[in-house]
Amino acid sequence: MFPPAYPHQPIETIYPNVHLVRGSIRMGPGMRLNRNMVILQQGDELTLINPVRLDDEGLKQLDALGQVKHIIRLGDFHGLDDPFYLDRYQCDFWAQANQDTYKVPLPTQLITEDSQVPVEGAEFFLFSTAKYPEAAIYIKEHKLLITTDAVQYYDDWLFTSGFTKFAFKLLGFKPGMNIGPPWLKRVTPKGESMKADFDQLSELDFDALVAAHGSLIRQGAKTLLQEQMALKLG
Repeated sequence: MFPPAYPHQPIETIYPNVHLVRGSIRMGPGMRLNRNMVILQQGDELTLINPVRLDDEGLKQLDALGQVKHIIRLGDFHGLDDPFYLDRYQCDFWAQANQDTYKVPLPTQLITEDSQVPVEGAEFFLFSTAKYPEAAIYIKEHKLLITTDAVQYYDDWLFTSGFTKFAFKLLGFKPGMNIGPPWLKRVTPKGESMKADFDQLSELDFDALVAAHGSLIRQGAKTLLQEQMALKLG
């Protein structure tokens, strides 16, 4: 009924009330890549960001943290495991309008410029120029930016096959900070630029970053992103 749980690490606490699962997905023969899920905790309520299906042991660990009340899809190109969690927990589903890659399920809560993240101290950022919905979440207390495909940082290649690493290199990915090359190409309107969105993003006071792919970077994320903006966006 639902896609299977692919190999993943245990839930790891990276900041108070912020947890990370580093998992994976098999895209085809010999092509496996990393996926990450962030879990925000407020009391005994949990919010899953960029959901990744967990195996039975991982679900026990998740349920021990609290009750899943919200699922947030930040990027249009993600959503494979949203139906699994919505079926299991019957919770609210947050996403922007006009989802294209995964048209269902429909959100019960729309993410707009005026939306409030269902966790105190967090706020949404929307890439308003993008042709396909893309957002981020900023957590002020930890100076943490949570992204999907727009911004990714790599300091290892956990769960990433050799063939995928080769393909990533051809696509323009490199170790360190990346403005996702395939994402940027697909979402940029013809004849336009995403520079204004990234300029606005860089006004946020973040220092750490974790995306739906890659690794957590705890310090220096904003500076590294600004360097990539200068190279890729002009």
